[in-house]
Amino acid sequence: MRRALGHKRVVSGRASAVFSFPDPVNEVAARVVAGGVVAMSVAAIVGGVQWLLIPIAYGFWARALTGPTLSPLGQLATRVVAPRLGRARLVAGPPKRFAQAIGVAFSTVATILWFGAGQHLAAWVVLGALVGAASLESFFGYCLGCRIFGLLMRWGVVPESACRSCADLARRYPQLLETPSA
Repeated sequence: MRRALGHKRVVSGRASAVFSFPDPVNEVAARVVAGGVVAMSVAAIVGGVQWLLIPIAYGFWARALTGPTLSPLGQLATRVVAPRLGRARLVAGPPKRFAQAIGVAFSTVATILWFGAGQHLAAWVVLGALVGAASLESFFGYCLGCRIFGLLMRWGVVPESACRSCADLARRYPQLLETPSA
C-alpha cells in the first residue's frame, strides 16, 4: 500500500512539473514564439493551408498548460533561437500564460469553425485577429493578453495573489521609489 501511494506521489510530482508555467518568462522567447504563430497563421490564411490550424491550436494548448515543455515552437524559441538573440528579458509569467489562454480560445474556435462548422471565412477572420495580437507581441513587444490581464487585476476580477510581481510595482519599477533631486 505504501509503495502504491509513493508511486502515486511521484506521478503527481511529475505531472505537476509538466503542467507548470515558468515565472518569470523570457520575453525574447515569447516574442519569437509569437513570430512563429504569425508565420504559421499567415501561411494558413494566404496559402490556404487549413491543416496548419491544428498545430497552431495544439501549440497554444501546450504552451498554456505546460509553458514551452510540450510545445515544439516553445522549445525552439527557448532553447535555440532566443539564446542567440542576446540577453534574456524576464517578465512575469501569469500574464503571459493568460495571453496563451486567449490564444487557445481563438485558435480552437478557428479550428472548430473550419473543420467542424464549415465556416471557412469566419475561421480566417478569427485567425486574422490572432495574427494581429501575435504581431503586436512579436514586432512591437506589446502583449495584448498581458494588458487585458493587468486590467482584470486592476478591476479586481483577477486577484493580486495570481501575480504578486504584477501587483508589486515598486519591485518592477524601482525608479518609482526614488526621490527626484532638485
